[in-house]
Parts: sequence; structure tokens; C-alpha cells
Amino acid sequence: MDLERDPPNFFSGPYIDRRAEAREAAEWMQEARADPDTRYLLMRGSAQLVRGAEAPQIAFLEGDHPLVRGAPEPHLVLLGWFGGVRCVLVDLAEHEPDALPPETRFEELRPLSPLLREQDAGLLAYARGLSIWRMRQRFCGVCGSRTAPERAGHVMRCTNPACGQEFFPRIDPAIIVLVTDGERAMLGRQPGWPPGRYSTIAGFVEPGESLEDAVVREVFEETAVRVTHVDYHSSQPWPFPSSLMLGFLASARADAQIRTGGELDDARWFTREQISQGTPLLPPPHAISYHLIAAWFDSGSAIPLASLRARR
Repeated sequence: MDLERDPPNFFSGPYIDRRAEAREAAEWMQEARADPDTRYLLMRGSAQLVRGAEAPQIAFLEGDHPLVRGAPEPHLVLLGWFGGVRCVLVDLAEHEPDALPPETRFEELRPLSPLLREQDAGLLAYARGLSIWRMRQRFCGVCGSRTAPERAGHVMRCTNPACGQEFFPRIDPAIIVLVTDGERAMLGRQPGWPPGRYSTIAGFVEPGESLEDAVVREVFEETAVRVTHVDYHSSQPWPFPSSLMLGFLASARADAQIRTGGELDDARWFTREQISQGTPLLPPPHAISYHLIAAWFDSGSAIPLASLRARR
């Protein structure tokens, strides 16, 4: 992937200056509260505070708002500098607050993301991943004692002095791969997807397994097809709840026969001609699976896939 040429995948990119060194400052929270420009992003459970309907935006709050002033210190997390301004996550309890600012609401990111600006979606994905990890790391996995946040909320430490284990945000690596025989792309579908939708093959990386090994194994497990060449394409954070999708393009023999198993109820080969005519229904444009399909399609088509979709 040419970082100078290609736009980043959705949920990724230089949308925030993380300034990880600022997390080490013991007084980070006092500095944030004393700065009138600090903006606060609110979460309740896994839902995030937004405003607007057709063009939703993050509903940032200022430091003097009661929901911010009343937030306990362990519920604040320094995210970084967004648009040049310090940004802090306020992790509310899961119950609904008594009073929200006018015309704001809590919404889940997954259905909301296609409507958001890319920068807003990236920030919310970052905040969502941290918040869910914190909810799931309230107790020590070694001794069972409660944990407490450190380093501006990016580390959870066991409060048992005899243990003191540190826990860092968890990311689950998963491969996602488009397999082609040059002229055709192999796509599969899962039972719960919309009628006619097909996508690329994906699966989690197992312990002791390289990414390339995971590609070979997942493709064979799901389709009985052996891939002969694997090339890395790009990656995408996927905070549902904590995946990092690692995208690949892989080759298979032209006479490879497909036999589905595992999570797929169907898989088949599709030509560029079929895809250009709208068969099958492809993943949404903000998914890395779509970008993998587009990379292969555009390499052998005079008209980019995105242009064909825009015409429909």
C-alpha cells in the first residue's frame, strides 16, 4: 500500500495526535480540567453521545457541563489532541443520565458510522475500543482483585499489592482476504447477511500462527481452496468489539473447486463482468473487504469499481 497515494481505510488515518507521552504526567487530569478548550466525548456503555440526524456529529461537551464536572476521576481517559484540541473520554455508568444536552442522544457506532465524517468515525472507534476494554478489565485476570486505571486511563493495574499486574488495551488480530485466480474473485456469504450479499473470507489469528499461515488456514477451512501466494494490502481497526482487520490478496489455481464449511453457507467465483453488473451485492464502501475487492477489480478494469457504484 502506497501511503503517499492511497487514502486510509475507514476508522483509520491521522485523525488524532495521541501524544502518548502526555499519559505519563501525574497531573494530566488537572491540566485537562483547567484548560477551557478541552473537549469531552461521552460514552454510556458502548453507545456514544452524538447530535444531528441526517449528518450526525460527535456531541462534544465543555468542562463546565454537569455531566463532565460530576464524572469521577477513574472514568476519564485522555484520548489525545483532536483538531488541535485536547480530547478526553468520559466513561459514564451504563444507566441513562438524568439530563442530556438538548438535541443529543446516545447511539451505537456500527449503524451510525456510514453517516459520520471519517475523522469523527475514527475518534469514536478509538474511544469505543478503549471503553469496552476498560469495562471488561475491571478485575485482575491473575488474582481476581479489582483493577484501577493508570497512565491517563490506558493501563489497568491490579489493586492487590501482592499482585500489581498491569493490563493493556486488548486488540484481537483477524485476517481478511480476497482470493482470486486472476480473472475471478472468490466471495462467500454468511447466513445472517442481507440477501445476495457476498464478501471476502475472514477469521481470527490463532496463538502461534503467523498472519500468512492464518490466511492459508482460514481459506482452506471455509472453502477447501489452497492459496498459492499471499500479499499484504492494508489494515483497518474494527471496534466491534476490538478487532484489527489485516487485509490480504491471495492467489489460487484457476481450477480450484470450492466446498463450503464452517461459518459460510455459500461461496463462489465471480468475474469482473458480474460484479460490474451488480452481482453480487458487495460490502459497504467503509469496510476493508470492499477495498480488497476494489483493488483486484480496478487492476483489470478501465472503469474503477467506485465509479460503477456511483452510476447505479
